[in-house]
Amino acid sequence: MLDVRRLRLLRELAHHGTIAAVAEALAFSPSAVSQQLSVLEREAGVPLLERTGRRVALTPAGRNLVRHAEAVLELLEQAGAELAHARRGLAGPLRIGTYPSAARAVMPAALAELAARHPGLEPMVSEVDPAAVAAALRAGELDVALVHEYDLVPSEPEPGLALTQPVFTEPMYLAAAAPGTVAGHRDSPWIMSPPGTLCHAMALRACQQAGFTPRVRHHVDDFATVLALVAVGQGVALVPHLGTAGGTPAGVTLTRLPMYRRTRTAFRAGGAGHPAVGAFTAALHTAVPPALGGTPPAN
Repeated sequence: MLDVRRLRLLRELAHHGTIAAVAEALAFSPSAVSQQLSVLEREAGVPLLERTGRRVALTPAGRNLVRHAEAVLELLEQAGAELAHARRGLAGPLRIGTYPSAARAVMPAALAELAARHPGLEPMVSEVDPAAVAAALRAGELDVALVHEYDLVPSEPEPGLALTQPVFTEPMYLAAAAPGTVAGHRDSPWIMSPPGTLCHAMALRACQQAGFTPRVRHHVDDFATVLALVAVGQGVALVPHLGTAGGTPAGVTLTRLPMYRRTRTAFRAGGAGHPAVGAFTAALHTAVPPALGGTPPAN
């Protein structure tokens, strides 16, 4: 009989590529991951892994087993959702991931709505960049999360995860000293989020689409700080609507661009019917500022 916990390790190895990365993602030691995968190979009766330098590649049998593991884990999520429906009332922890601007502008109202409707739930919010959400959900560190995508950086399908339709859509702005275009700032210093984030990829692609590679002066992940730096002449930046929720400093002009950021709810595949996931999504819809709405403009 194959052990589900070991199947989960094999699935994560397929996503991360190294035993060290799996160990870090799941808070195990590398030796523990290696030992459990060796046990899984003995249970399977065929080689599942082949080592190539520091990386571990899956054999054809290993890749097939990962495909079945995805289906098994999705069915377990569905079973958990059905059991949750059989209980009376929602109660217990609900681990929620969110990106910073939504945490400030949307999450407080969503949590208030959730508390009013389901006082037995214990929401626990963590700020997580959307690029890290998939690993956190698969590892069980989160139950549900807000993720965003940009017109220039569409979301890629993530095995083991499911997404709702967009909950709300934001316009993007060029933040500068005066009205202008992205192309008009090819020689300006730029303020961008740190590399590896979706916001960084979006800004970089917007500049490349305008025909230049930006000269990045600052890497800042907080949009209020970004606007403060623009106000004192430290550069220009691209900012979503929620990033301006705290107000626009004097000396900063926001020029609306034909670009949008869309926010969705993400959860583990098979968990769409879980009542806690549904309750959070419903509360989120109620909390969305009227100016945003949930139907995305056409790309």
